[in-house]
Amino acid sequence: MKTMATTVTERGQVSIPAKIRSQLHLNSGQRLIWEVVSDHECRITVGQTTKVPGAIAMLGHAAKFRKPRRTAEWMAELREGEET
Repeated sequence: MKTMATTVTERGQVSIPAKIRSQLHLNSGQRLIWEVVSDHECRITVGQTTKVPGAIAMLGHAAKFRKPRRTAEWMAELREGEET
């Protein structure tokens, strides 16, 4: 493969050339792992892609721990011990 060069910005950012992104199938947000090999050399490997669960992933999660209840049942439990 032909050697390509990029420049480090003031903020320490580097652009990955489009040919390399395409060849390695890199996408936005994908992790890269940097390893210093010597004083003038580093190795970059593509990290495993894992989907970060969002709020939607939590829907139905509580049902695994207890049966669904009506709002009135929840309120009764919350009010236990309150003075009337």
